[in-house]
Amino acid sequence: MHPLQFDNRFVQELPGDPITTLNSRQVVGALWSKAPPTPVQAPRLLSYSPEVAELLGWTAEDMHSSEAAQILSGNQLLEGMFPVATCYGGHQFGNWAGQLGDGRAISLGESINAKGERWELQLKGAGKTPYSRHADGRAVLRSSVREYLCSEAMYHLGIPTTRALSLVATGDGVLRDMFYDGHPKTEPGAIVCRVAPSFIRFGHFELPAARGDVALLNQLIDFTIERDYPQLIGHTETKRAQWFELICLRTARLMADWMRVGFVHGVMNTDNMSILGLTIDYGPYGWLEDYNPLWTPNTTDAQGLRYSYAQQPYIAHWNLAQLANALATVMPDEPLEAGLRTYALTYNQVFNQALAAKLGLKQLGAEDESWVEQLFELLRTSEVDMTLFFRELAQLDLQQPNLSVISSAFYRPEYVERDRDIWDAWLALYAQRSLQELVNMTERKERMNAVNPRFVLRNYLAQEAIDLAEQGDNSRIDQLLQVLRKPYAEQPEFNQFAQKRPEWARVRAGCSMLSCSS
Repeated sequence: MHPLQFDNRFVQELPGDPITTLNSRQVVGALWSKAPPTPVQAPRLLSYSPEVAELLGWTAEDMHSSEAAQILSGNQLLEGMFPVATCYGGHQFGNWAGQLGDGRAISLGESINAKGERWELQLKGAGKTPYSRHADGRAVLRSSVREYLCSEAMYHLGIPTTRALSLVATGDGVLRDMFYDGHPKTEPGAIVCRVAPSFIRFGHFELPAARGDVALLNQLIDFTIERDYPQLIGHTETKRAQWFELICLRTARLMADWMRVGFVHGVMNTDNMSILGLTIDYGPYGWLEDYNPLWTPNTTDAQGLRYSYAQQPYIAHWNLAQLANALATVMPDEPLEAGLRTYALTYNQVFNQALAAKLGLKQLGAEDESWVEQLFELLRTSEVDMTLFFRELAQLDLQQPNLSVISSAFYRPEYVERDRDIWDAWLALYAQRSLQELVNMTERKERMNAVNPRFVLRNYLAQEAIDLAEQGDNSRIDQLLQVLRKPYAEQPEFNQFAQKRPEWARVRAGCSMLSCSS
């Protein structure tokens, strides 16, 4: 494979753990520990993203070489790679969890491509690290397929995210108790190579702050600003204020994007929040199918619903407040409070704009609140598919609005007749409001289709790809990767991937609810 240029600034400029063994321990005064990947038996490349390979400077020939599977499984290192796991803490389900760290993620290094862009390569599932606690640091095929596909799906939806370069089967079995019910089984192992400019999380700052390690916290803040926010200028205090405001701004935009397409992360702990405002750590995520604002895909969250769809913007604000609390040990309160206000204002503004676009309108005002609220209540009570509804709404004849245009989005056909009168009244109101803007119908449809995807990685589609892959058939993985590259295009040849959830998937594991091991 072509060599990559590594500068590994995180390792070069920040203090590391002097202990080099992989035994689980508390790591104090350091931000990383050496963590060589544990070799696997028979690595085999199942799939890769050509776009991400190109970002790094690798060709198709590189990716199909025998060396690729060895490197992307951690069996072999390129010159310049320096594998480490990083140290961080976090709030999990609202409670401080102390030290967490990269328990099954190993960073191979920070590469600099021909354009001068920084891309850190990280293997997920490559073996034990000092932060693995009692776990093995491995990942199973099902969770790896889900992360691989969704990382790329989110990118092509236009949503900030870590990327996925490759999916590698390890040839080893991994013992997992999927639902923590005392029935573990051996599953095929896999490794995803994920790629991002930075994998620094809120929790990286929370841990030194909680330990009172002011020097380490200051060092990390200044490093992160210099490396990941080089556009900031001014004195230290000024740059730190601007930095936190940008984190809040990016996080707000990310939440608006998640809500726009119906994505539910499932485990929004502070250690799963990116300092760059990226979607990170694809665990028990899911896509809202029949509209239910209280839906969560995470079995661990089934009772509290902390991370349900509707809660996500509020949880992001709460998480930012925890980051602000950590930074308050070395920063004045005023810029932190200003940043949190920026989050609220930005989210409301950006989501309002996105919702207007979803409805084919230029803007939404206070006078629109009642009929918009009624719409979402109707979507819930009529059990309507969110993705299909907004996509089909673009086809509505505003001169003669008819429920038949959107009836295919109903999960229960009997609800079409049951709720016809109230839907007819709403559609008439919506058509009247839309006509007030005097917009060209072609322009309206184009605007709506640009923000309302035809294709998303529906839960059952991912599970079907997993089922086939576990039988040795990887064709569905590559097929979905191809479809999801153009989520806003019609792609009639792939209509089967734009259908609402089939009835068999309503309660099936992997299609309705997932665990944190998913």
